[in-house]
Amino acid sequence: MYGSDDNKQTAPIAEGEEYEVKIEDLGKEGDGITHVDGFVVFIPDTKVGDEVKVKITSVRRRFAFAEKV
Repeated sequence: MYGSDDNKQTAPIAEGEEYEVKIEDLGKEGDGITHVDGFVVFIPDTKVGDEVKVKITSVRRRFAFAEKV
């Protein structure tokens, strides 16, 4: 039931887009967390307060992953 819905692009962002962001928090796994248009984005190898340019690598229903560029 949920499997096919996981890839629907209801997010305000899309894979491949780039943003300048500030890391606001850290997730359980240690990834930096920011928000783009209110949407949660996880970025590995960052810490709170970092201002980085990121590229969206994967978008899920309620969050996304990005990498530093």
